[in-house]
Amino acid sequence: MAGWPYGTFGIGGYFIRAAAPAALTAWYRDCLGLDADEHGLWRPEAGLTVFATFESDTDYFGSRDQRTMLNFRVRDLDAMLAQLRTKGADVSEETQDMEGVGRFGWVTDPEGNRIELWQPA
Repeated sequence: MAGWPYGTFGIGGYFIRAAAPAALTAWYRDCLGLDADEHGLWRPEAGLTVFATFESDTDYFGSRDQRTMLNFRVRDLDAMLAQLRTKGADVSEETQDMEGVGRFGWVTDPEGNRIELWQPA
């Protein structure tokens, strides 16, 4: 990137406050398959990462108290949503299709954080 020799080159982490950190970590592992080690290191597959800003009054994140939203890439959105429902997760009935971008669905974790699931086109 011209003019920015020391710019960023990827996301290094995402940190969540939790009333029950161990339980929330287990939920992400058991429900979403996020297999992080004891230090929280996770090696996701290479792929696109979207960085986007939204208007402060958006309802897209669910609660207006939620300032950011995680988005995970998934291979099969319908199968992932079905798996989450069998585990008793709070899954939105709504899905969204964006031509040329992919399909989206949402789940809320046990701490009330809305998470977006994206099956890229």
